[in-house]
Amino acid sequence: MDVGLAHLDRPFDYLVPAELDEVAVPGTRVKVRFAGQLVDGWLLARADDSGHTGRLAYLEKVVSPEPVLAPEIARLARAVADRYAGSLADVLRLAVPPRHARVEKEPRDDQPTAAPTEAVDPRGWRDYPTGPALLRALADGRAPRAVWSALPGEDWTARYADAVAATVAGGRGAVVVVPDARDLDRLDAALTGVLGPGRHVSLSAALGPARRYRAFLAARRGQVPVVIGTRAAMFAPVRRLGLVAIWDDGDDLHSEPRAPYPHARDVLLTRVHLAEAGALVGGYARTAEAQLLVETGWAREVVADRATVRARVPAIAPTGDDPQLARDPGAATARLPSLAWTAARDAIRQDLPVLVQVPRRGYLPSISCAECRTPARCAHCAGPLALPSAGGTPACRWCARVAAAYACPECGGRRLRAAVTGARRTAEELGRAFPGVTVRTSGREEVLTDVPGGAALVVATPGAEPVAEGGYGTVLLLDSWALLTRADLRAGEEALRRWLAAAALARPAPAGRVVVVADGALAPVQALLRWDAGWFAGRELAERRELGFPPAVRMASVTGAAEAVADLLAAARLPADAEVLGPVPAEEGRERMLVRVPRARAGALAEALHSAAGVRAARKAADPVRLQVDPLSLF
Repeated sequence: MDVGLAHLDRPFDYLVPAELDEVAVPGTRVKVRFAGQLVDGWLLARADDSGHTGRLAYLEKVVSPEPVLAPEIARLARAVADRYAGSLADVLRLAVPPRHARVEKEPRDDQPTAAPTEAVDPRGWRDYPTGPALLRALADGRAPRAVWSALPGEDWTARYADAVAATVAGGRGAVVVVPDARDLDRLDAALTGVLGPGRHVSLSAALGPARRYRAFLAARRGQVPVVIGTRAAMFAPVRRLGLVAIWDDGDDLHSEPRAPYPHARDVLLTRVHLAEAGALVGGYARTAEAQLLVETGWAREVVADRATVRARVPAIAPTGDDPQLARDPGAATARLPSLAWTAARDAIRQDLPVLVQVPRRGYLPSISCAECRTPARCAHCAGPLALPSAGGTPACRWCARVAAAYACPECGGRRLRAAVTGARRTAEELGRAFPGVTVRTSGREEVLTDVPGGAALVVATPGAEPVAEGGYGTVLLLDSWALLTRADLRAGEEALRRWLAAAALARPAPAGRVVVVADGALAPVQALLRWDAGWFAGRELAERRELGFPPAVRMASVTGAAEAVADLLAAARLPADAEVLGPVPAEEGRERMLVRVPRARAGALAEALHSAAGVRAARKAADPVRLQVDPLSLF
């Protein structure tokens, strides 16, 4: 039943009336009476008898005879619910899009598209010694598992298209998940070029109800062997699944914000176990989770040798951070140290574009007192103040109240300075530093897909960097401290991921240069200079093992009102070796407790928390508690 209450997270038996016998097949949507109300449900299976000794009610209605819930997806949903201490109903809401009756009634063609007969050309993978073997294994119908570190300048969409085509040639299907719509459009074009039109569909929540449901039905009916998409595609019902692939698994867009908060990577790896399929986890960077797959022998790494890396990597140089910037006269112009300014000037003189990555959007998204450097905060809600433009008035980023008469509570000063400089302010400064040069911005308001290859300054926030025709002459990575000093377990990993993604857009050396405004001795900067994401991921994983953080352990967060959190943990029969940490303050006056167990006890932890949530739901406890297993952020 489509009821997300934890204490009702189990199947219920109903009788099927004779008039519904033909249409009531497993996988269909149904209506049933439960506790006096008509509720939605799923018909999971038919049986000749029931273990229930009491009186059984009848199904009220079969909503649609279309069996949209495939048996393998029902098993997957149950496994994901158990993994994340959630309910099956919540997972099924994520797995199956809402019904669109008009789309179901459209003329259908259940004839599957023909698989390509031509062998996949492995030359695109020749820079990776184990790459061609990966394609051969997929084409032979085997189930290889790989973690791929892409070279700079690599057309990753073409490589994924090769892997998918090899899988389809072997008579099996594939699911590929990417972070956002830009990546999806690029992969869609690459697959169309390799497979031909009509052999795959795209699944994304942004498609709209009709288009999304039409694509879903095409996959469920077996009309196409390949589904690509954003995280909405992680549950796509592909027949004879032979490959699941995810690009850039460290991107937080892969984490579902709705209960039970599954991560696309973990859902896809669960499908690997259930379907005995192959797996491809790729990116310019590598997460600690992907490194764990390699170190445990579950997957093999697909990487280029060091000679190939050196030939493909642009010239990367660090500058110092704040102390050196203070001594550098070049920092007075456009917030750039002289090395970065010179690299940008040289690229523009050669009629090449320059990419400037700025961690924050806006004009001055964070300001402080010019006298004592105390962060400027709202007098009403204590939120951070920001300046929207050069002549703008400070306003709160939380409650939007204007602080026209701001005075520092520490020293009484009224002058403000930039604590963090946003993309729009950076573009303004660069326009003054390089008069006559076109300045483009790419960020939340407008994300550019690509830009011409001529001289221009492109200011972008992380993840919004457009591709330049022929590659960028110079890539500048500014304000590194804003990424590296975040109070987050993944701060270094995330900084490196964003830097590598931007640096990969530069031309190879000697034409391409990358300047990172950071201390070259820092580990993430060292990994960038060497283009060695595997080394940094191994270092991160070793540190997390030592400190007892995911993925070396399994950790759950319990967030809510203090009394509700205490109530749930008191009802939970936690494993004997569970360690409870906290409480720590959470948003909106709530608190958070963390529960840590060895990975081998992950199932017991999830079951204990889910059972405790069921106890509270049965008691109709008023204050909700949010359960998250291995949340992206622990702080």
